[in-house]
Amino acid sequence: MSDQQKPMSQRLQDSAPNSGQVLIRFLTAATIGGVLLGLSALILTGTVIALIIATPVLLLFSPILIPAGIVLFLVTAGFLFAGGCGVAALAALLWIYNYVAGKHPPGSDHLDYARMRIASKSRYVKERTKEYGNQAQQETAVQGP
Repeated sequence: MSDQQKPMSQRLQDSAPNSGQVLIRFLTAATIGGVLLGLSALILTGTVIALIIATPVLLLFSPILIPAGIVLFLVTAGFLFAGGCGVAALAALLWIYNYVAGKHPPGSDHLDYARMRIASKSRYVKERTKEYGNQAQQETAVQGP
């Protein structure tokens, strides 16, 4: 009888581990968990002892360490900001290159639409100024010198 023809309960019973396998898995997990718990307790104890020993030194050198920490933070932040600006500039240049090359990067349709709107408005303004110029010329010609 194939696995497809067996009822679901029979397939579950066949795939279930026996009690010996369950006991071995539990003992393995308990042993690994106990060892890791003991290691974490040792690390916590060592950290607390090191902090107790280092506290007077940190207190003594705090007038030097705090400004040094601030300077290190600002220098790191500056480098990260400069790197971020460089990556942004590189991305913008890549986008411009793709746009000029005709590959239509994301957002290029909005740019084309805005360019068409600006061109149409500039033609409109040009026509209106030409009309006003002609109208002003006609008025000065009618009034005479």
